Amino acid sequence: MTLRNTRTLAKSNAHFKKALTRLPLGVASTFRYWGEDRTIYVKKGKGGRTWDIDDNCYVDYRLGYGPAILGYADDRVDEAARKGMEVGGVFALSTEREFTVAERMAKMVPSVELVRYSNSGTEAVMAALRLARAFTGRESYILIEGGYHGLFDAAMWMANMDEWDPNSGLEPVTVPYSRGIPSTIRQLVHLTPMNNAQRLEDIFRKHGGEIAAMLIEPMMGNCCAISATTEFVQLARRLCDKYGVLLIIDEVKTGFRVAKGGVQSLHNVKPDICTFAKAMANGYPIAAIGGREDVMRTFRPGGAAHGGTYTAHSVSLAAAERCLQILDETPALASLASAGEKLKAGMKAILDRRGIVHSFSGHSSMFGLFFAPQPPSDYRAWKKSDYSFYDKLARHMQDNNIIVEPDSREPLFMCEAHDESCISDTLRAFETSVDLTLEQVEQERRVS
Repeated sequence: MTLRNTRTLAKSNAHFKKALTRLPLGVASTFRYWGEDRTIYVKKGKGGRTWDIDDNCYVDYRLGYGPAILGYADDRVDEAARKGMEVGGVFALSTEREFTVAERMAKMVPSVELVRYSNSGTEAVMAALRLARAFTGRESYILIEGGYHGLFDAAMWMANMDEWDPNSGLEPVTVPYSRGIPSTIRQLVHLTPMNNAQRLEDIFRKHGGEIAAMLIEPMMGNCCAISATTEFVQLARRLCDKYGVLLIIDEVKTGFRVAKGGVQSLHNVKPDICTFAKAMANGYPIAAIGGREDVMRTFRPGGAAHGGTYTAHSVSLAAAERCLQILDETPALASLASAGEKLKAGMKAILDRRGIVHSFSGHSSMFGLFFAPQPPSDYRAWKKSDYSFYDKLARHMQDNNIIVEPDSREPLFMCEAHDESCISDTLRAFETSVDLTLEQVEQERRVS
């Protein structure tokens, strides 16, 4: 067997104790907390790799949940960002580059006729839902179970699978997945499983006249890249048209990543509104709402309010202009997808040699790994699956200097800078981690 991990987290552990005195959980986001002895603090990132403050070097497949699509500290984008600094930051006035970036987006994504900018994916989706309500005069909306649209009250609802009896004949109860969410919002939410045509048609038949929007991630960025079928997305489009509902495709993670035209282009569907963020500027904070001209012009005095002090910051706009140009005019997307194919093929060979049943979901640029013959088709199937092997494997991968999400719902993200050395280092660590996981499973079996 390959040598086991020898990394130390002494400095990260010490910093955690210090950070805990000023930061809840010692971090700036709950999702960065991996436990008091496993939370790491980054020193720097370059290309497809990250270094922590203990100088451990990792191949990174988290990539900030997808933004570093070209790799960390990409020289081309950073040079553009520095020129953006010379513009001066924010003015509460507009700059010419807002139009330039919108032109590029409209060229790449046919459904984008007009654009408004935000700072984060959450803000973009909040604005998109408000826009849909203003345009339609309706208030309720449809969410897909397992989908993620940001940390705001309207979107933070899930099916309570832990207390659901599938033999009851009843649907799971819809509950918030955080404390602090007003229960009164629940009456506006309609949850439905991915790829369940009958359930979707039933919701539209019963409530279509009161629904403002249907929000969907056709490739769920926080649920293993579980994907909608083209038939399901096209059915959603037809039902929205029939009932006067606006279709919002959330491309915060898939936009400019799985294809130049986003995941919507893979299904040949044009949404009324779509949202973008992660891959727009290679990590600089920017997001956008795009869509039909008549809908988007509802952003106006007396219509749907939209703004933000830091919206369309000169640095982020300059970075977005350059990043989108690279994604549009170079083979970057094909290169990172090819790297994803090589990584999956290498993982498959390692797992096949050990007789471990597995499958992949999503796209070569962002994919999930399952230890089952077929990937789940919806959140319910994932929730009922056994993901314990992945959970153990992820910890061993981290210990062997590969950054993957400890939660099996998060896909692996590829970037253009994931070169042959990244792939070979990853596969060596993956083989070691698989064997260590098998040993751990066997030890736990003997104990039980």
